[in-house]
Amino acid sequence: MAIGTDIKLRQQLIYSVFTRNYSKQGTFKAVQADLPRIKGLGTTIIWLMPIQPIGLKNRKGTLGSPYAISDYRGINPELGTMADFIALTKEIHAQGMQVMIDVVYNHTSPDSKLLRDHPDWFYHKPDGRLGNRVSDWSDIIDLDYHQRDLWDYQIQTLKQWADYVDGFRCDVAPLVPLDFWLTARRELAKYKPGLIWLAETNGPDFIKQVREAGFDDLSDSEIYQAFDLTYDYDVLEDFRATVKGERSLAEFARILMKQDVTYPKNYVKMRFLENHDVPRAAEYLPNPQIRRNMLAFSLFQKGAGLIYNGEEFSAAHLPSLFESDPIELHGTTDLSGLISRLAALKHKPVFSTGNYTIQAENESVMSVTYTDDSQKIVGYFAFSPFVGEVDCQLPAGDYQNAIDQTMVVVADGKFKFTGEPVIIGTI
Repeated sequence: MAIGTDIKLRQQLIYSVFTRNYSKQGTFKAVQADLPRIKGLGTTIIWLMPIQPIGLKNRKGTLGSPYAISDYRGINPELGTMADFIALTKEIHAQGMQVMIDVVYNHTSPDSKLLRDHPDWFYHKPDGRLGNRVSDWSDIIDLDYHQRDLWDYQIQTLKQWADYVDGFRCDVAPLVPLDFWLTARRELAKYKPGLIWLAETNGPDFIKQVREAGFDDLSDSEIYQAFDLTYDYDVLEDFRATVKGERSLAEFARILMKQDVTYPKNYVKMRFLENHDVPRAAEYLPNPQIRRNMLAFSLFQKGAGLIYNGEEFSAAHLPSLFESDPIELHGTTDLSGLISRLAALKHKPVFSTGNYTIQAENESVMSVTYTDDSQKIVGYFAFSPFVGEVDCQLPAGDYQNAIDQTMVVVADGKFKFTGEPVIIGTI
């Protein structure tokens, strides 16, 4: 893990905001107006998806992807002004939250300011054409980090934004050289200590594809040298197979516990059910009860939790990256209370420093346990519908479920599981 990483990041709740589609207005001001509700979820860190201008050349859709940036140091005028952005960050801080912005340093739009000013800073194919190294992303072109002047420009840009924000979510970070990230972190630590560094890491299949094509793609273990948090893509396909019934809970538990010995002792994962690149949980978990269980399981695991805007209302539609496609921030299925209760529970120190164990209790129910010298907290989560007795290692007695305040009676090493997620113990 990067030197200086604070493992209290395991106790945080990150809320991802796609400003353009967060509201019908699609502006910073609209996000700012909704900050009290976002904070009410238990959010401690707001992550703003890219806020910079979007290129016009090879634009996908009407409005283009926010990840096809034309000027790293500018503000997308569709979202507001620089003054609006600064006002938003100040209000986030005033409400006791932190803010991260997206850093998209693998590529720019094909008509970016950098290409105009520094064409030598870009990757060129063997035939001399601009393009991409690893994927056919037609609306972007890759940068070339063999050019050390590019490093200086990018680091100076980070310093500009660090005047207003508390950290960076770095897009496809493993495709950018590790030495760059190490240098950037070192230089930014001098400029503003305590910044949060979140890497969008890649899944095993993508890493293998990139490496077999002859390019570099950093593993999570490598990226942890420079970053505080990484994505959970290393186990995402295993999770999907498990909820489909294609993999046993015992095998998935073994995979998750392997993270605990594969990565540095103070590793921090960002746990999620959904984000802007993957399907909505309401789409692939249509059973509302199982979705509640999986949301609770995700937020209860070791690591920071992520909520993608709209997830708290079980939004089933994934907003387009290329069009105006406002998110439904309301609905009959409101999970806000569940999220806020789990976020409050997660603030206990045991969730960052305690011993951590995951095991399958039967074919349907997984348990997650945290223990330290004074506490033992156990969560039980159903991956498929189940009602019945479940083994429990807690002493016999009456416990209150921290999720819904119902009573849970433990007797003879068992309790009655009703189908809803359960968190009990010395809470």
